[in-house]
Amino acid sequence: MNNKTLLGVALVLLGGLFALKIIGVSLAPLTSLFFPFILIGLGAVGLKNNKHFIGTAMIVVGVLMIMAKLHGIVLLVAAIALIAWGISMFNGNKRVY
Repeated sequence: MNNKTLLGVALVLLGGLFALKIIGVSLAPLTSLFFPFILIGLGAVGLKNNKHFIGTAMIVVGVLMIMAKLHGIVLLVAAIALIAWGISMFNGNKRVY
């Protein structure tokens, strides 16, 4: 598949999504889940085709979007780490000088 065919497929899919929205079918949850991965994939294709600036930009935006979706998990892990660190402070070395 060459670049024009890939761009054509992407444009047809994007137009189809817009048409479904006008009809009243919402694919927003599904689209918002897969869009960052699509951006990362297109960025990898851009890097493969020596389009370093646009490829890197698409990968960075995709990763940032994924990180935004996973912020709850990241905050939970940080909270658990802080709690464990605090407990280890209580149970730390109790040296008497």
